Amino acid sequence: MSNYVIATERLGLRHWLPADTEAFIAMNSDPVVMQYFPQPLQPRQTLAMLQRIEDCFTTNHFGLYVAEEKRTQTFLGFTGFSIPDFNNFFTPCVEVGWRYRKEAWGKGFATEAAKACIDYGFTTLQFNRIVSFTAKINLRSEAVMRRAGMAYVTDFEHPNIAKDHPLCTHVLYTISPA
Repeated sequence: MSNYVIATERLGLRHWLPADTEAFIAMNSDPVVMQYFPQPLQPRQTLAMLQRIEDCFTTNHFGLYVAEEKRTQTFLGFTGFSIPDFNNFFTPCVEVGWRYRKEAWGKGFATEAAKACIDYGFTTLQFNRIVSFTAKINLRSEAVMRRAGMAYVTDFEHPNIAKDHPLCTHVLYTISPA
């Protein structure tokens, strides 16, 4: 497919198409995929998220890209950039993030796409710093951050999650251009 914004050996990262909506809704409603979020998303919540993604592209000319396997053109999930909508000591900032269907886990897709996005963020978008964060108990996502070359900064309490919730404590990672 020639409309990839970013391409790796196995993955194409591209803008969203209407045909992605059903797979996106299914992924976000999967309790296994959403284990480290407060709850799985209802279809209307996924549609609202998709609108926020599109708004980010319109406003910032970057966003969360669909990640598809180039060989099969299968929707795997997303990787890309967002701007966190909460105040903290490290905001405002650009975050690299990802979410993948559970069938895509364990194959290195998230790391491959995160590395490519980070490179694109520094070389093409001219970012001077990229962060990533996740619930402290999400060890798989934290491992992706490390494999993508990011460095641990600190733990913090996510301001949008109740302090007594098991997902409140997050880890913060960052990377700057070499």
